[in-house]
Amino acid sequence: MTAANDPETDFLEQLGQRVRTTRGLAGMSRKVLAKVSGISERYIAQLESGKGNVSIVLLRRVAGAMGAHLEDLIPSSEPIPDWAVIRDFLRKASPIQIAQAKDILAGSSPLAPRRASFSGIALIGLRGAGKTTLGRMLAKKIGWSFVELNKEIEAQNGLSVAEIIALYGQEGFRRMEQAALTQLLARNELMVLATGGGIVSEALTFDLILSSFYTIWLKAEPEEHMARVRRQGDLRPMADDRSAMAELRNILVSREPLYARASAVVDTAGLSVDAAAARLIDQVRPVLQNEARSFGLRSVAL
Repeated sequence: MTAANDPETDFLEQLGQRVRTTRGLAGMSRKVLAKVSGISERYIAQLESGKGNVSIVLLRRVAGAMGAHLEDLIPSSEPIPDWAVIRDFLRKASPIQIAQAKDILAGSSPLAPRRASFSGIALIGLRGAGKTTLGRMLAKKIGWSFVELNKEIEAQNGLSVAEIIALYGQEGFRRMEQAALTQLLARNELMVLATGGGIVSEALTFDLILSSFYTIWLKAEPEEHMARVRRQGDLRPMADDRSAMAELRNILVSREPLYARASAVVDTAGLSVDAAAARLIDQVRPVLQNEARSFGLRSVAL
């Protein structure tokens, strides 16, 4: 058997790709990941290139020999009752059955529409996409409130985003992000919501965004994202990283399939702020008219 079709080589390569993608979703450079995890940057680079520690392969062999799945051997801090049964059901389920299961777990009837209300417009995308600037302009134009989700998180917890991550890590921040979003939705008021770039990395939170808002991906070229972020003086999480541009591209590639789940895409590449705002308004005009009819909302003249 050659290395080209060696299942263990394939496994390590797929593992490396998953680590790289997950790092991109989290918006972390290798240097930052190494610092937070306490693992050398060199080892992380080896892992991502498909040259992970051989013990990973050996553990996979042990699981395979017993007819078990690799995840069955990895202890969880919060075990899920009947997880093995649930997992096997999911693997055999049809897309319709999975959608129904999601609705039940989310607390809604599988026979009811996925979206019971319309909360407004949500803007997603990388930092530097223009979510704050364009979101504020759109909100003013249509007479809705403008909300930055990260600002809500800071207000509710009395800490900056950087302080939250330093104290509680990415996992703690994502929990607070979901709690802040839930509280915003409980207000039952129309808003233009600017989300953090990494919100797509938390599946439940992002699904709540998609089911509650008309979601728009503000898209630009990587070079434009970088230039705008630099002008803002904010290089998180790429500060002091010589390979910042490569890291940004990795983040974008990792998140693109999730950003693409948005209801619409507005490409701001090469546009002035006013031109980008005009394109965004053109995109939402028919949506607002349709939602006004569907939910009995006040019609907005644009």
